[in-house]
Amino acid sequence: MINILLIDDDVELSQMLSEYLTNESFKVKVVHQGQEGINEALTGEYKAIILDIMLPDLNGIDVLKNIRQSLNTPVIMLTAKGDNIDRVLGLELGADDYIPKPCYPRELLARLRAVLRRMDDKQPYAELDDKKYQFHDLTLDIPQRLCMWKNITIELTSTEFNLLALLVKNNDRVVTKEELSEEGLGRARELYDRSVDVHISNIRQKLHQLTRDAITIETIRAVGYRIR
Repeated sequence: MINILLIDDDVELSQMLSEYLTNESFKVKVVHQGQEGINEALTGEYKAIILDIMLPDLNGIDVLKNIRQSLNTPVIMLTAKGDNIDRVLGLELGADDYIPKPCYPRELLARLRAVLRRMDDKQPYAELDDKKYQFHDLTLDIPQRLCMWKNITIELTSTEFNLLALLVKNNDRVVTKEELSEEGLGRARELYDRSVDVHISNIRQKLHQLTRDAITIETIRAVGYRIR
């Protein structure tokens, strides 16, 4: 069974989601406090974390900051319906996806399976003979899930790694936001969905810190992105 950590102070909702996911062959640990969630997450025993924004002691953003200092475990954030600020901030801090409350268990299950697939599934890149991409001095090792600039590791979340791999793989053309969402996030792009844009912004910042714009990601307005 796959271990999942659910951090949410809504006892009734947590129980419902836990029972549903357990019936789908997940093993779910539920905690209701932010600090307890951080401590539990940092054990490294979980394949994914479901994290509510609103918690009684620490808010979900602070919990995410603490987790991301040590772990790249996929995180799905539960946000208030229509609260775009929290969604964008969560993505900027390294959340892999979000789902608004009240959430439907089936939709959460689909998002959860998508982030796990992004972390483990090599299918989109299986046609590569050597299982590596080389773009200038940037190396993406698909089996090891490693991104290297020369000999320096660039720390990427599983979502960032997959999006960057798609851009490098298709470096001769513009990759549309729809493609990036479907192949990189594992779901269709939604109306007014900024998830891809925020993830790309995070990748840009990480690349810039090392490459100093030797590699850039170009925005093609209303279409998508191209790596240069």
